[in-house]
Amino acid sequence: MKFALYAVARIAFFVVPLGIMMLFPVFQQLWWLAVVFAALIGLSLSILVLRKPLDDVTSGMAARREARIERTRGERERAEEDAAEDAANDAARASE
Repeated sequence: MKFALYAVARIAFFVVPLGIMMLFPVFQQLWWLAVVFAALIGLSLSILVLRKPLDDVTSGMAARREARIERTRGERERAEEDAAEDAANDAARASE
């Protein structure tokens, strides 16, 4: 949810200045200049306003990544233990 809110805010910080600039006749002729200025304004606003939400999003992504790594590590350890147990069972059956 935090990622979606952050993404919508970033898009809004680009689209709103672009829409306002496109109202001026000079930017209607030079639309690429309006896009460049809107990108710069959006980047500046994102750096100034969205620092805390960015930290929240990146920490959440890091936590999910760590949880996924731990889960796969646990599955791998369980598979190794199962293989060792199967080998011990096979060895016990062979010695009978």
